[in-house]
Amino acid sequence: MDMLRGDEIAKAGLTDWRKLAQGLHARYLVDDFGAGARFVAAVGEAGDALGHHPSVAMGAGYVDLKLVTDDAIYRDDDGTEYVVQWPTQQDVDLARRITEVAAEHGVAPDPASVSVIELGLDTARSATIAPVWAALLTGDAGAQGRGTPGDEIRDATGRSPNLWFGDAPEGEQAQRFHLEVYVPREVAEERIAAVLAAGGEVVDDSESPSLTVLADQDGNRGVLCVAEAPAPID
Repeated sequence: MDMLRGDEIAKAGLTDWRKLAQGLHARYLVDDFGAGARFVAAVGEAGDALGHHPSVAMGAGYVDLKLVTDDAIYRDDDGTEYVVQWPTQQDVDLARRITEVAAEHGVAPDPASVSVIELGLDTARSATIAPVWAALLTGDAGAQGRGTPGDEIRDATGRSPNLWFGDAPEGEQAQRFHLEVYVPREVAEERIAAVLAAGGEVVDDSESPSLTVLADQDGNRGVLCVAEAPAPID
């Protein structure tokens, strides 16, 4: 199934969901564990009906859901096809159904609170070093390039954050590791303001709001990432 482009996802009008990194994410607020379990069971039934399911995490007062297709098809400008992890129409369809299920259960969405953290490593030799990081992070050589046309590391179990490789000149000694923090667009300015209030600084905002490079007082950098605008509300 073909991956959906950003404009296609935005036009879907998924008010409860935000596209962060590779997936669609939603958080629903629940009164207690029992209410969360009943909601998750209903989500499971909805997934059974469509033959597709989200990943689920529960905590005190919330249920987090992620939707992504593990074998979405991406075509580059030359028409070459790649199998990637990315939202497809089946994710959009299930997201809409889960929104209906949440309303039926009286469960409130909290889309502004979703967030994803990934790792970034700048290197000129990703193909050489990626097997080491695949072994360290997941113990599985197949994690290298899983769901991506590059060398990135993705844990099939979801226990470890994704590791991306960025370009760096051979032998460069600057900071190589950094965090990539994905947030909904509507909270990006507030998050940047909080960093500045805490003593941090903006290093590069030339690609803001999509990417804003921030640094702490010691110069350690992190990137605040925004993937999509909030879904339009009629």
